[in-house]
Amino acid sequence: MWLTWRAATERALYGEEGFYLRERPSRHFRTSVGASAVFAEAILTLLAEVDDDLGSPEWLDLVDIGSGEGVLVRRVLDLAEPALRDRLRVTCVDLSPRPPGLPDEVEWRRCLPSSITGLAVANEWLDNIPLDVAEQTSGGPRLVMVNTRTGEERLGGPLRPADREWLERWWPLPHVGTRAEIGRPRDDAWASVLVRLARGRAIAVDYAHPVDNRPLCGTLTGYRDGAVVAPVPDGTCDITAHVALDACAEAGRRAGAISTTLSTQRDMLRALGLTGARPPVELARTDPRGYVRALSRASEEGELIDPAGLGGFGWLSQSR
Repeated sequence: MWLTWRAATERALYGEEGFYLRERPSRHFRTSVGASAVFAEAILTLLAEVDDDLGSPEWLDLVDIGSGEGVLVRRVLDLAEPALRDRLRVTCVDLSPRPPGLPDEVEWRRCLPSSITGLAVANEWLDNIPLDVAEQTSGGPRLVMVNTRTGEERLGGPLRPADREWLERWWPLPHVGTRAEIGRPRDDAWASVLVRLARGRAIAVDYAHPVDNRPLCGTLTGYRDGAVVAPVPDGTCDITAHVALDACAEAGRRAGAISTTLSTQRDMLRALGLTGARPPVELARTDPRGYVRALSRASEEGELIDPAGLGGFGWLSQSR
């Protein structure tokens, strides 16, 4: 069956027996959430900042978008002080079934809540929102079609005007043969978060690239069992593509964001106190166990801020 990449990916990931409705994500790829509880500590620090900014309201929302197995909220709840935990209203948004063992106070739902006062976190959510792929031809950009069984591609028809406008603004194709992933569905998805943010902050963390450095051939990729594979949309692998976070930021501004920060995970986490610095060697003599714990902590922080790895992820933070 030949479909556009957006339709094929939607079916492969979220259709009946789709990849994300059938598989545990942690089996296939490593994320910041799964790598270390230190990431949850950073999110808890941000949550405390938002709480202060809002004047410690009676209820404070923590909304985890694309929560997978619920690891982030479990860890945040474990780490939170009782006074804060008692005021937290925790919501996980995911299309997969509620995982076993999740604390009873956590609401599990398939769609965003109507109103959010607090912090919304979308960690590696936008990169799994399906989108179309375009290729430049001598007659202008055309859609790329894909065979859902084999991954073979062929050119389809011309783009809709809105998609062509998006390309011209956010991902110009300089010559014949260059390709782009049309990020308009991600912009709409992020805007849907911002319009529900009554007061607080929304954060997106993802693979990203800026408008002045888009890859010439796109970034469409498959993952299975921890390895990169061909992105065949048959439901047997994850299919992902990097995010034009700058375009999402503009969509967020149109949806009402009053402040915007675009940065990297390395810079954001370092600003929150994560340095990856090794403990002094003298500690090994005076407190061997403490030294081992500190060394392990430094290693965990180092992985999260490594610019060649997780630290290179883009961070988009917007407030209302």
